[in-house]
Amino acid sequence: MTQTNDDVTWLTQDHYNKLKAELDHLTGPWRVEIAKKIEAAREEGDLKENAGYHAAKDEQGKTEARIRQLSQLLERAKVGEAPADSGVVAPGMLVKVAFDGDLDDTMEFLLASREVTDGDIDVYSPQSPLGRAIIGKSVGQDAQYELPNGKKAGVKIVDAKPFSG
Repeated sequence: MTQTNDDVTWLTQDHYNKLKAELDHLTGPWRVEIAKKIEAAREEGDLKENAGYHAAKDEQGKTEARIRQLSQLLERAKVGEAPADSGVVAPGMLVKVAFDGDLDDTMEFLLASREVTDGDIDVYSPQSPLGRAIIGKSVGQDAQYELPNGKKAGVKIVDAKPFSG
């Protein structure tokens, strides 16, 4: 569960541990593995037309970017508890909203940083227009947020519970 502002990202201990384990893998065994791939491809000869070499270098670049992202995230992370199951919307909660109060038009999402999930659930940032509009609202309350086209949209908080991962 996370809450992100300009200086800090709040993580539960479980999510911090998962991200730290990913970082440890990428900076340890992965770096050795990719170095071997690059060296093997280099030994094949002409680097200009060596697809294996270029693929390994691309993989290395993408993973080094992820290492930097994780390092920065974990450096400024504050570890805390998951939000309380109080029905009040907070970062780290699974939220269900009804658009314009229409209970047949609902959406459920996690209000958090994308690093928190494995991609099986939609994630909205607490800093998104929708996120900012619903934080602090209780189940049953209405909120309005601005759409990219400048128009306003309304939602009703249908449910809000801590995300268990």
